[in-house]
Amino acid sequence: MRIESRYNGPAGSGNGGWSAGTFAAAAGGSGPVEVTLRRPPPLETELTLIGGEVRDPTGELVAEVRAAGVVDAVVPPVDLETAVAAATRYPGLVEHPFPSCYVCGPQRVDGLRIFPGRLPDGRTAAPFRAPAQVSAATVWAALDCPGGWAVLTPGRPYLLGRIAAVVAALPRPDDECVVTGALLRVDGRKALVHTSLYGPDGALLGAARATWIAR
Repeated sequence: MRIESRYNGPAGSGNGGWSAGTFAAAAGGSGPVEVTLRRPPPLETELTLIGGEVRDPTGELVAEVRAAGVVDAVVPPVDLETAVAAATRYPGLVEHPFPSCYVCGPQRVDGLRIFPGRLPDGRTAAPFRAPAQVSAATVWAALDCPGGWAVLTPGRPYLLGRIAAVVAALPRPDDECVVTGALLRVDGRKALVHTSLYGPDGALLGAARATWIAR
């Protein structure tokens, strides 16, 4: 496995959702998968998955992958118009800890450009146009940042620590989708969030639960 440099999150490391989706795909299987990131995934580095452990060429542990059981983490949908309006309130347009992030970075014209804004009830929502090439890792990436932005505040960055996801179906290229996120609770430096991705017809394409860690 290799996380290409364009799929970065924080500068110099892989986006957590994309990386986790890549590791989950390598693990195979048809059920939900949980990925725990033990260090920022390195870019342009040959990684190996053996016995549920992702390691770099030096043998250092990068991530752990295991079956997740049931992922009961569905966040209710909103219509596309509501998601578009929410995106205009995206805090990352003003202040972003990782502005070049492949998923939610406003500096990336070649990224997914998912800009989650807050809804009145505290959830996040954003439109998402599926790229020309879609894979399971694309869905994992789309399920990543909208959860983080349910807890991120100015001057308080968080990083993905663990994510469990189920992918029901892939969007088609150029599909206008909607992604929603919700904060469940904060326990010290840890925040538990849920995210869901919906297709143009409102069908649930994927759902995830994740733990984010304050830096």
